[in-house]
Amino acid sequence: MLRQFQSGGAGQIQMQRAGQAMAYHEFYQDDFRPRDHYRPMWEHIQTTGQQILGAKARDAHLTLHTEGVTFTVYSNDEEGIERVWPFDILPRIITAIEWAQIEAGLKQRIRALNLFLKDLYHGQRILKDGVVPPELIYRGKDFQREIMDITPPHDIYTHISGVDLIRDEDGRYLVLEDNLRTPSGVSYMIENRIVERRILPEFFARYRVRRVEHYPALLLQALRYLSPRGAEDATIVVLTPGIFNSAYFEHTFLAKEMGVELAEGRDLVCRNDKVYLKTTQGLRQVDVVYRRVDDDFLDPLVFRSDSELGVAGIINAWRAGNVALANAPGAGIADDKAVYAYVPDIIRYYLGETPILPSVPTYQMTDHQDRMYVLDNMEKMVIKAVAESGGYGMLMGPSSTTAQRAEFARKIEENPRNYIAQPVIQLSRHICYLDGELESRHLDLRPFSIYGSDIEVVPGGLTRVAMTKGSLVVNSSQGGGSKDTWVLAD
Repeated sequence: MLRQFQSGGAGQIQMQRAGQAMAYHEFYQDDFRPRDHYRPMWEHIQTTGQQILGAKARDAHLTLHTEGVTFTVYSNDEEGIERVWPFDILPRIITAIEWAQIEAGLKQRIRALNLFLKDLYHGQRILKDGVVPPELIYRGKDFQREIMDITPPHDIYTHISGVDLIRDEDGRYLVLEDNLRTPSGVSYMIENRIVERRILPEFFARYRVRRVEHYPALLLQALRYLSPRGAEDATIVVLTPGIFNSAYFEHTFLAKEMGVELAEGRDLVCRNDKVYLKTTQGLRQVDVVYRRVDDDFLDPLVFRSDSELGVAGIINAWRAGNVALANAPGAGIADDKAVYAYVPDIIRYYLGETPILPSVPTYQMTDHQDRMYVLDNMEKMVIKAVAESGGYGMLMGPSSTTAQRAEFARKIEENPRNYIAQPVIQLSRHICYLDGELESRHLDLRPFSIYGSDIEVVPGGLTRVAMTKGSLVVNSSQGGGSKDTWVLAD
């Protein structure tokens, strides 16, 4: 049972749970029969038997290990542990009708957020009209005053987006987070599909599954579209922080698949507001930088002066229109978790449309009423730091200790702008093949979108799985696993 009331600040609906609802099950209906689109897979599992499934699971792990598909998990002492990418062989299946709604909703959201960024860094009409509070933006860590009035190529800021979706207890798709800075995971989406096709070809014979392997081609096409010297002559690089970054595998994967150079900051140099790649034949002018380096470290002349990961002068080259940067610096303010609560209003303001995909109700800690309610009900909440990602800076209320809640309460009181809270949503579940048994685990979905001459949403995405029974934490950096995501053709 839910109690709803209007918030004073964001105007969003807030909900208080008086009871715990059951999670929606992706695979089973309420009477424990497989849903219609899972029936062919279920019949095949029954025919195959557990022993063969176990052998295929071992083959998948060995394949990922041999191919070097790894991910770095960080513990509390910040010591990284490199692990083989965790993958469950049973795919998640999304029908064509469900996907049509997801695709339309994502395109609408990304279009609105891009207009929001253009407005923030130019006229700020939305702030003057009182739709979004100015102090929310000006106090945001990722609002970059240094890039005011810079116009990126084609007015695009959000070239690559990974918007996280969940399904609530009624099976509705909700947006959980917007990721517009350097969202990772797309290489694992593709590797999951490659392994699935190799290990379980008989599954594919029973379904018409849409492709995801063309993502690098779509990305390359979009990056070329940004080139100041035209698409044909574009020199493109992927800028990586280096081998110690947890997503380094993905950086190398994308550079290789697109056939472009993988560069670190020391491989690039700026001359006369142009960016050059150092090669054995001399300097070669760069037109587009797909950067996987955070804003703070991108240019030591503009942001952090102690950064050795970026390129001195790259922002001036971007300002002069001699190089394109994807994603645009400053885009992070649009995926600030405190701004997230206003995205439905942002969609209505710029597009005049009703949001297709609803958002999760969000409490603003800068609002006194919201803050008092959350502090009194922390054990029912998920509390998040607004500028963190990957599951860091988060309190899962139901599994938290008294000491952890006290620590977060202190942090919230010290800096309310830095935190938001959301009611615990029981993420949907799906069967997984784990240790020789079929077990249900919670999951979410990160589809990837590319904004070039148009917005393309790749039909699929990275399904992230909470590998621990009952856990709602699906982040790969926190030990979560993954599934291949099948979007069915009409």
